[in-house]
Amino acid sequence: MLYIVATPIGNLKDITFRALEVLKAVDYILCEDTRVSRILLNHYDIKTPLKSYHKFNEKKFLESILTDLKNFKEIALISDAGTPIISDPGNILVKEAIKNNLKITTIPGANSVISALTLSDMDTLPFQFLGFFKDEFLNRIIFYDGISIFFESSKKILKTIEKIKKIDPERNISIFKELTKKFETRIYKKAKDLHEYLLK
Repeated sequence: MLYIVATPIGNLKDITFRALEVLKAVDYILCEDTRVSRILLNHYDIKTPLKSYHKFNEKKFLESILTDLKNFKEIALISDAGTPIISDPGNILVKEAIKNNLKITTIPGANSVISALTLSDMDTLPFQFLGFFKDEFLNRIIFYDGISIFFESSKKILKTIEKIKKIDPERNISIFKELTKKFETRIYKKAKDLHEYLLK
Protein backbone atom coordinates (compact mmCIF):
# COMPACT_ATOMS: atom_id res chain seq x y z
CA MET A 1 0.00 0.00 0.00
CA LEU A 2 1.19 3.50 -0.85
CA TYR A 3 0.09 6.18 1.61
CA ILE A 4 0.13 9.85 0.55
CA VAL A 5 0.58 11.50 3.94
CA ALA A 6 0.11 15.19 4.70
CA THR A 7 2.57 16.69 7.19
CA PRO A 8 2.58 20.06 9.00
CA ILE A 9 3.27 23.22 6.99
CA GLY A 10 4.98 24.85 9.95
CA ASN A 11 3.60 24.00 13.37
CA LEU A 12 4.59 20.42 14.22
CA LYS A 13 1.32 19.92 16.11
CA ASP A 14 -0.66 20.19 12.88
CA ILE A 15 -0.64 16.49 12.03
CA THR A 16 -3.40 13.92 12.38
CA PHE A 17 -3.40 10.89 14.66
CA ARG A 18 -3.87 8.69 11.60
CA ALA A 19 -0.83 10.21 9.88
CA LEU A 20 1.33 9.45 12.90
CA GLU A 21 0.01 5.88 13.04
CA VAL A 22 0.84 5.33 9.38
CA LEU A 23 4.32 6.87 9.62
CA LYS A 24 5.11 4.56 12.53
CA ALA A 25 3.74 1.44 10.85
CA VAL A 26 5.03 1.57 7.27
CA ASP A 27 8.20 -0.19 6.10
CA TYR A 28 9.78 3.08 5.00
CA ILE A 29 9.01 6.71 4.23
CA LEU A 30 9.79 8.50 0.98
CA CYS A 31 10.64 12.15 1.62
CA GLU A 32 12.13 15.14 -0.21
CA ASP A 33 14.85 15.95 2.31
CA THR A 34 15.70 13.47 5.05
CA ARG A 35 17.10 16.27 7.24
CA VAL A 36 13.81 18.17 7.17
CA SER A 37 11.62 15.10 7.67
CA ARG A 38 13.83 13.81 10.48
CA ILE A 39 12.83 16.84 12.57
CA LEU A 40 9.18 15.77 12.41
CA LEU A 41 9.92 12.11 13.03
CA ASN A 42 12.20 12.84 15.97
CA HIS A 43 9.55 15.10 17.50
CA TYR A 44 7.11 12.17 17.57
CA ASP A 45 9.74 9.50 18.29
CA ILE A 46 9.16 7.74 14.97
CA LYS A 47 11.97 5.37 14.00
CA THR A 48 10.78 4.39 10.52
CA PRO A 49 13.57 4.49 7.89
CA LEU A 50 13.61 7.48 5.55
CA LYS A 51 14.50 7.33 1.87
CA SER A 52 15.29 10.46 -0.11
CA TYR A 53 12.82 10.92 -2.97
CA HIS A 54 12.88 14.18 -4.92
CA LYS A 55 12.55 15.57 -8.44
CA PHE A 56 16.15 14.66 -9.29
CA ASN A 57 15.88 10.96 -8.45
CA GLU A 58 12.18 10.05 -8.62
CA LYS A 59 12.49 8.44 -12.06
CA LYS A 60 15.63 6.56 -11.03
CA PHE A 61 13.96 4.88 -8.05
CA LEU A 62 10.48 4.50 -9.54
CA GLU A 63 10.81 0.85 -10.56
CA SER A 64 12.29 -0.28 -7.25
CA ILE A 65 9.48 1.44 -5.33
CA LEU A 66 6.85 -0.14 -7.58
CA THR A 67 8.50 -3.52 -7.03
CA ASP A 68 8.30 -3.02 -3.26
CA LEU A 69 4.61 -2.13 -3.55
CA LYS A 70 3.99 -5.23 -5.67
CA ASN A 71 5.69 -7.24 -2.93
CA PHE A 72 3.19 -5.82 -0.43
CA LYS A 73 5.53 -3.34 1.22
CA GLU A 74 3.84 -0.51 3.12
CA ILE A 75 5.27 2.83 1.96
CA ALA A 76 4.46 6.41 2.96
CA LEU A 77 5.14 9.42 0.75
CA ILE A 78 5.58 12.80 2.44
CA SER A 79 6.84 16.21 1.36
CA ASP A 80 8.91 18.71 3.34
CA ALA A 81 5.67 20.42 4.36
CA GLY A 82 1.97 20.00 3.68
CA THR A 83 0.24 17.64 1.29
CA PRO A 84 2.50 15.71 -1.13
CA ILE A 85 2.20 15.88 -4.92
CA ILE A 86 1.04 19.53 -4.89
CA SER A 87 4.16 21.20 -6.38
CA ASP A 88 6.18 18.35 -4.88
CA PRO A 89 7.59 15.05 -6.22
CA GLY A 90 5.38 11.99 -6.32
CA ASN A 91 2.96 12.52 -9.19
CA ILE A 92 4.83 10.05 -11.40
CA LEU A 93 4.76 7.43 -8.65
CA VAL A 94 1.04 7.86 -8.04
CA LYS A 95 0.25 7.59 -11.76
CA GLU A 96 2.31 4.41 -12.10
CA ALA A 97 0.83 2.90 -8.94
CA ILE A 98 -2.67 3.45 -10.32
CA LYS A 99 -1.62 2.14 -13.74
CA ASN A 100 -0.33 -1.04 -12.08
CA ASN A 101 -3.49 -1.48 -9.98
CA LEU A 102 -1.53 -1.08 -6.75
CA LYS A 103 -3.23 -0.06 -3.54
CA ILE A 104 -2.99 3.64 -2.77
CA THR A 105 -4.71 5.98 -0.34
CA THR A 106 -4.40 9.49 1.07
CA ILE A 107 -3.99 10.61 4.66
CA PRO A 108 -5.30 14.19 4.46
CA GLY A 109 -4.11 17.08 6.58
CA ALA A 110 -2.32 20.42 6.37
CA ASN A 111 -2.32 22.23 3.04
CA SER A 112 -0.77 25.66 2.56
CA VAL A 113 -2.95 26.49 -0.45
CA ILE A 114 -6.24 25.97 1.38
CA SER A 115 -4.85 27.63 4.51
CA ALA A 116 -3.97 30.74 2.51
CA LEU A 117 -7.36 30.72 0.80
CA THR A 118 -9.22 30.67 4.11
CA LEU A 119 -7.16 33.62 5.36
CA SER A 120 -7.68 35.76 2.26
CA ASP A 121 -9.95 38.81 2.37
CA MET A 122 -11.69 37.83 -0.88
CA ASP A 123 -14.54 35.57 -1.97
CA THR A 124 -13.02 32.11 -1.87
CA LEU A 125 -14.74 30.66 -4.95
CA PRO A 126 -13.77 30.13 -7.65
CA PHE A 127 -10.01 29.80 -7.25
CA GLN A 128 -7.10 28.38 -9.23
CA PHE A 129 -3.74 27.13 -7.98
CA LEU A 130 -0.78 27.65 -10.29
CA GLY A 131 2.16 26.23 -8.36
CA PHE A 132 5.35 28.28 -8.49
CA PHE A 133 4.92 31.53 -10.40
CA LYS A 134 5.99 31.79 -14.04
CA ASP A 135 5.71 34.83 -16.31
CA GLU A 136 3.34 32.98 -18.63
CA PHE A 137 0.83 32.84 -15.76
CA LEU A 138 0.26 36.61 -15.85
CA ASN A 139 -2.61 36.51 -18.34
CA ARG A 140 -4.20 33.57 -16.54
CA ILE A 141 -4.09 35.58 -13.31
CA ILE A 142 -5.29 38.89 -14.74
CA PHE A 143 -8.19 37.47 -16.75
CA TYR A 144 -9.32 34.79 -14.31
CA ASP A 145 -12.63 35.62 -12.61
CA GLY A 146 -11.63 34.42 -9.17
CA ILE A 147 -8.69 34.03 -6.82
CA SER A 148 -5.32 32.93 -8.20
CA ILE A 149 -2.99 31.26 -5.72
CA PHE A 150 0.69 30.66 -6.40
CA PHE A 151 3.99 30.16 -4.62
CA GLU A 152 6.82 32.67 -4.88
CA SER A 153 10.22 32.96 -3.22
CA SER A 154 11.11 35.94 -1.05
CA LYS A 155 13.89 36.78 -3.52
CA LYS A 156 11.48 37.10 -6.45
CA ILE A 157 8.29 38.42 -4.85
CA LEU A 158 9.05 42.11 -5.45
CA LYS A 159 9.61 41.62 -9.19
CA THR A 160 6.48 39.48 -9.45
CA ILE A 161 4.32 42.10 -7.73
CA GLU A 162 5.81 44.76 -10.01
CA LYS A 163 4.74 42.76 -13.09
CA ILE A 164 1.20 42.44 -11.76
CA LYS A 165 1.09 46.12 -10.80
CA LYS A 166 1.99 47.22 -14.33
CA ILE A 167 -0.99 45.32 -15.75
CA ASP A 168 -3.53 45.72 -12.95
CA PRO A 169 -2.48 48.21 -10.23
CA GLU A 170 -5.89 47.98 -8.51
CA ARG A 171 -5.77 44.21 -8.06
CA ASN A 172 -6.18 43.03 -4.47
CA ILE A 173 -3.30 40.84 -3.32
CA SER A 174 -2.74 38.85 -0.15
CA ILE A 175 0.70 37.61 0.85
CA PHE A 176 1.22 34.89 3.44
CA LYS A 177 4.55 33.87 4.93
CA GLU A 178 5.45 31.36 7.66
CA LEU A 179 1.84 30.16 7.97
CA THR A 180 1.07 28.47 11.32
CA LYS A 181 4.48 29.48 12.71
CA LYS A 182 5.33 31.92 15.48
CA PHE A 183 6.20 34.73 13.06
CA GLU A 184 3.32 34.19 10.64
CA THR A 185 2.96 37.21 8.36
CA ARG A 186 -0.14 38.35 6.45
CA ILE A 187 -0.28 41.36 4.12
CA TYR A 188 -3.43 42.62 2.37
CA LYS A 189 -3.01 45.43 -0.17
CA LYS A 190 -3.65 46.51 -3.75
CA ALA A 191 -0.86 45.76 -6.21
CA LYS A 192 0.16 49.43 -6.51
CA ASP A 193 0.39 49.84 -2.73
CA LEU A 194 1.94 46.45 -2.07
CA HIS A 195 4.87 47.13 -4.37
CA GLU A 196 5.69 50.33 -2.50
CA TYR A 197 5.18 48.60 0.85
CA LEU A 198 7.64 45.82 0.00
CA LEU A 199 10.25 48.35 -1.10
CA LYS A 200 10.45 49.75 2.44
